[in-house]
Amino acid sequence: MAIINIAIDGPAGAGKSTIAKRISKERSIVYVDTGAMYRALGLKAVRSGFDPGDAARVVPMLPDTDVTIEYRDGAQHIILDGEDVNGFIRTEEISQAASVISTIPEVRVKLVELQRALAKNQSIVMDGRDIGTYVLPDAPYKFYITASPEVRARRRYLEYEEKGTLDGRSFEQILEEIRERDYRDSNREFAPLRPAEDAVYIDTSEMDIDTAVNIVLERLKV
Repeated sequence: MAIINIAIDGPAGAGKSTIAKRISKERSIVYVDTGAMYRALGLKAVRSGFDPGDAARVVPMLPDTDVTIEYRDGAQHIILDGEDVNGFIRTEEISQAASVISTIPEVRVKLVELQRALAKNQSIVMDGRDIGTYVLPDAPYKFYITASPEVRARRRYLEYEEKGTLDGRSFEQILEEIRERDYRDSNREFAPLRPAEDAVYIDTSEMDIDTAVNIVLERLKV
């Protein structure tokens, strides 16, 4: 069976990870959450007590840092220096750390090598912010999932509220966090967030996940 790579990009809160997981299940192929890999490096910087955006501290850390992916019962587990850190990388603090550390070119180079190796050896659906433009530019299927900042902030607000992780933040604060991350991701010098020229553009602002998933699945039939 031929190897098929599907690249899904987009900003935070647009629904790309949810869509990628659904596509993975529907097509019985591996889902690769690249953001989790950056979260692992952000976690290490935070644990080490330094600013994840301080390249002078982060770059020397990289040669002695091992980030790998294991799959257990179909679920992705991120292994950082031999430790399964899945339970530590989903906080807002680590999310912000991942966004900051990902602006360092050496960080992206280190992780992209692993991401490309995964895609070379098996069919995958991979989501992130530079998959179609940088990580897998030759992927035959590319999608850019987006939504307005207000819609994405509302989704995050409700998600945090349900999980009990709002920590007193208002909707306006969540919206500002979304806008700051959008700016940082879109304006970094190396492999910024942007749609690939041949990507299918899907705006989920007024669209449910089922509709978005069906749009992707229809394209995969071509």
